Amino acid sequence: MSFDRSIKIAPSILSADFANFGAECAAIEAQGCDWVHVDVMDGHFVPNITFGPATCAAIRPHIKGVMDVHLMISPVDAYIDAFAQSGADVITAHLEAGPHIHRTLQAIRGAGAKAGLALNPGTPIEAVDYLLDMVDLVCVMTVNPGFGGQKFIQSQVSKVEKLRAMIGDRPIHIEIDGGVTVDTAPLVAAAGADVLVAGSAVFKGGSVHQPEVYGQNIRAIRAAATAAATAAASKAAV
Repeated sequence: MSFDRSIKIAPSILSADFANFGAECAAIEAQGCDWVHVDVMDGHFVPNITFGPATCAAIRPHIKGVMDVHLMISPVDAYIDAFAQSGADVITAHLEAGPHIHRTLQAIRGAGAKAGLALNPGTPIEAVDYLLDMVDLVCVMTVNPGFGGQKFIQSQVSKVEKLRAMIGDRPIHIEIDGGVTVDTAPLVAAAGADVLVAGSAVFKGGSVHQPEVYGQNIRAIRAAATAAATAAASKAAV
């Protein structure tokens, strides 16, 4: 997994056909997505239940690229090895999920995965200040975690801007999860985000039998985000 700041589209399989996960993962990759995002929810930390390590292991053979596993669970530490062994390339834990997030990030890296840190909308960006050297990715939640299809929370754009300034030259991805569409992707891309998780915005209107729609949706989001990021970079260089 090499590092670069180009826009990456990471469709969330929370919006895919649950009965056809393998084919769905293969379809979105064939249509140009960069990462496959897996939202793991426990019904405790968030009010929904989705997938576990067995699901990740089952879909891993169908994913050629990056499997990005977002753990919306508490506690986290006891499950890190299982998700790493299931083939997760990135494992993201929530800062709010336990009292010892530094230890959790150490454990993720120790298990051989890239370490991600997720922040709920109400968590201040200053909370990551002493953790940046422990992470490979920071996920800014732009909805309250737990369900797909929610409305983008506008106040999080300034959080992304502050985070980008804090990161500086460190090789850390900024991921956005929640409410990403053609309309909202440019806002966070201009602010400094490079990994965009999109569920319904990618899967709407398509299927494994009509995967070209996935490709159209992916290209539209990428184009809108890339144009905004390029314009922001040009403005900053003046």
